[in-house]
Amino acid sequence: MQDNKKTRRKPNIHISQSDHARLSLLANTVAARNPEASDELLAELERARIVSDGWVSAGTVRMGSTVTFKPDTGDRKTITLVFPGDADISEGKVSILTPIGTALIGLSAGQSITWTARDGRRHELLVVAVSQPAPKGCTHARPAPAPQTIAAAV
Repeated sequence: MQDNKKTRRKPNIHISQSDHARLSLLANTVAARNPEASDELLAELERARIVSDGWVSAGTVRMGSTVTFKPDTGDRKTITLVFPGDADISEGKVSILTPIGTALIGLSAGQSITWTARDGRRHELLVVAVSQPAPKGCTHARPAPAPQTIAAAV
């Protein structure tokens, strides 16, 4: 019998033009010293639907988003997706160049994805909620409205 997790298609993802440009540059810059992370990120960018910056849904994971997800390994986790220089796991800031960071980019609340950890083990996660950083001059983050089906299912 075939394992569904291995044959499952990756979900559709959306990435803004500006994130796509910055992440492409980052992936190409780190290719020599971190080829696996570069290849994974480039693969995600290649399959993404690129949309104008103003057309990315508030519920879509982008750089700077705070994401709550439920991994197959246990309790919900909340992280902020950041560039490598801003990563600090003690503050919940996860680099886009980590396997889980690359897996999250472009997903929306309610989507799940299977991803491979650095130790080779495959995991699955479900995005529960996404919020965006507050615009400059504003003091609070903007949560995306949670679809009713997500609240009922999780």
